[in-house]
Amino acid sequence: MVIASTLVMIIVMTFRIPYGFQGAVYALLISRENPRATVQAAATVFFITVIGAAYLLVSAWFIISDPALHFLWVIGSFFAAFYAISTLRNYTAAVIFAIMISIGVPLWDRHVPAETNVEDTLWLVLGAFIGVAITAGVELAFARLQPGDEIVLPITDQLSAVTNLLSCYAEERTVDPALEQQVIRLDMLGTSRLRRLLRRSNHSHHYCERMGAVAVLVRRLIDLAAALSELSFKPSANDQLRFRNLASSVASIRNNLINRQSLEPVRFNREQESASAVPLLAEMEDTVTLISEALEGSRSADQYLPASDDIPRPALFAPDALVNPGHYQFALKGCLAASGCYMFYNAAAWPGISTSVTTCLLTALSTIGASRQKQILRITGVVAGGLLIGIGSQVFILPHLDSIVGFTVLFVFVTALSSWFMTSSPRLSYFGLQMALAFYLINLQEFKIQTSLEVARDRVLGIMLGLFMMWLVFDQLWGAPSVVGMKKTFVSSLRLLAQFAREPLSEPQATSIKQGIALRETINTNLDNLMALADGVLLEFGPSREQNLVLRDRIRQWQTQLRVLFITRIALWKYRMRLSGFQLPETIWLAQREFDDELAKTLDSIADRFEGQPTARRESQLDARLKHIEQTAQTFGLTDLQGVLPEQLKTFLILSRRLEALATSLDADI
Repeated sequence: MVIASTLVMIIVMTFRIPYGFQGAVYALLISRENPRATVQAAATVFFITVIGAAYLLVSAWFIISDPALHFLWVIGSFFAAFYAISTLRNYTAAVIFAIMISIGVPLWDRHVPAETNVEDTLWLVLGAFIGVAITAGVELAFARLQPGDEIVLPITDQLSAVTNLLSCYAEERTVDPALEQQVIRLDMLGTSRLRRLLRRSNHSHHYCERMGAVAVLVRRLIDLAAALSELSFKPSANDQLRFRNLASSVASIRNNLINRQSLEPVRFNREQESASAVPLLAEMEDTVTLISEALEGSRSADQYLPASDDIPRPALFAPDALVNPGHYQFALKGCLAASGCYMFYNAAAWPGISTSVTTCLLTALSTIGASRQKQILRITGVVAGGLLIGIGSQVFILPHLDSIVGFTVLFVFVTALSSWFMTSSPRLSYFGLQMALAFYLINLQEFKIQTSLEVARDRVLGIMLGLFMMWLVFDQLWGAPSVVGMKKTFVSSLRLLAQFAREPLSEPQATSIKQGIALRETINTNLDNLMALADGVLLEFGPSREQNLVLRDRIRQWQTQLRVLFITRIALWKYRMRLSGFQLPETIWLAQREFDDELAKTLDSIADRFEGQPTARRESQLDARLKHIEQTAQTFGLTDLQGVLPEQLKTFLILSRRLEALATSLDADI
C-alpha cells in the first residue's frame, strides 16, 4: 500500500498532474485477491473510468445551461454513485465510479469556460488511470514474490494457530506466549476483510457461500481458542486424547483447504464428555464438525445448470441488485447525506468545502451503516490527518523542504502510519483511512506546497461536514443501534431462507434459477452484514450494554448454524429444481416438496418467536416429513437404505437428515 501510494505521488508531482490524490487513495482501497483478479480489476477500472468520464461529459452537455435540470442531475448522480457502491461486485469499480462522481460534480459547478471543465475531467481520467496502473503493477509484483490465495490463506493461518495451540494441550506442554498472542491477535482481527474479498470476488456463488460459512465458523473456533488460552485447567488423559483428535481434525481441514481437496465429515466420540474437566472443548468439537460439513463436497450446483438455458452470471453487479430493497435504501440514505453537503456549500457560497461530498462517498466505501463509535474514529482520523499532520506539516515541516525528496519522506511516514491503522483491525481501519484521506486532500490535490492555511482549513472543514452528514443520516435520522439491526437482519435471514426453501413455485425453470441465484445472494449478503453488525455492538455503550452483548453472542452462535443450514439447503435445491443429474422419482420429489414447505414454516415460526410474537409457537413436523421421505424411498422398491440405494439418492437422504437436524436444533435453541 505504501509503495503504490508513494509511486503515484511521485508521478503526479513530477509531471504536474492535477487531482492526483485519488490515485494515492486507490492504493489504500482497492481489494487484493490474486494476479488474475488484479489484472481483471485493472481492466474493469479503466472501463469504469472511461464510462464515468463519458457520463460527466455527455450529461453535462445537456444540463449545463439549465439550473433546475443541473440540480436534478447532481442529485441523480449522487444516487447512482451510492447505488453502485452497494451493488457493484468489483470493489475497484465502485471506488473509481464514486470518486469520478464526487470530484466531477463539483468540478462542473464552477463558473468557468466549458473547455476548462472538459480539460479537468480528462485530467481526472488520467489521474485515475495512473493510480490504477501503479496499484495493479505493485500487486502483480508482490504476487510473484508472495504467491497465494487471499481467500484461503487467512483461513489456513487461523487453523494453523488453533492446531498448534491444541497440540500444546494434547502434549501437556506450556503454551508459548508468542502462540497465545497470535491466537488473540487473530481473534481481534476478525473476518471483515475476508468477507469483503468474497463479496467482491468473481468466484462462483457456490464457492463464496461455502467459504463465507467456513470463514464464520473458523472465526468462531478462534474465539473459543482465544478464550481457552485465558483459562487455567489440567487436562486428564481422556482430555488429552480429545485434544489430539481435535488438533488432527483441524490440521486435516487445513491441508484439504490448501490442496483444494474434498473433505469427509468429521465426527468425535462424545461418550466421555461429562467427565471432561476442560471448558469449551465440546464447543470446539461441535464447531470443527460444522466446518467439515460446510466443506463437504467440492462441486457447485451451478455446474449442473442446463446448457440450453443460457443463464447470465452477472460479473459486474450483484445478482440481487434489482430485487434487494437494501441497495435502494442505502443509495437513498447516501444520496441524502451528499445532497445535504452539496446544498449547504452552494447556499453558503463556500466551494472550498466541496470535499464534504468526496468524504460521504469514500466513507460509504468503507462501511455500510456506521455506529457512533465508528464516527468518532473517523473524526479523530480527520483531526490526526488533517489538523495535526496536514496543517501541522504546512506550518512546521513543508516551509523547510525544497525538493520532492523531503516531501516523499513525509508522505511515506504518513502513508505507512495510516496503512498500519487500516490493516491492524476492523475497529481501527476507519481511523487510518480518514487520516490518509485528510492528508492527501490537503497536500496532494495540486502539484505544489500550499502556502495558505485557508485551503487546508476549508478541506478539513469539508471532511468534517461530510462526516457530520453521514452521522446525521445513517445514525440519527435513518439508523438504529447495531444490536437492533443485528436482530432485524437475523430475522430477515430466517424469512429469506424460508422463502428459499419454497423456491421454485411455478415459474419456468430458467426464471426460477435466476430468482434462486438472486435470493441466495441476498441471504449471503445478510449473513455477512450480520457479522459486521456484531462488530459494531462491541463499540456501543449504555445501560443495556451487557444485555446486548449476551444477545450478540447468542445470535453469533445461531448464525453459524444458520450458515450451515443455508449451505445444506443449497445442496438440496438442485434436487428440487430437477437439474440435470439430480432428478428424483416423482413420489420422492413430491415428498421433498412437503418437507421443504414444513422447513419454511419452521423457519418462519422461529422468526416470529424471535420477534416476540406469543401466538407464533407451533410444533415442527420436520421429523415426520423426513420419515415420510424415507418411507417413500422404501416403497419405491429400495428396501435397504444403507446398501442398495443409488448413490445419488443416498446423498439426498443424508442431506435431508442433516437439514432436519440443523433446523430442529436451531428451533429448540431459540
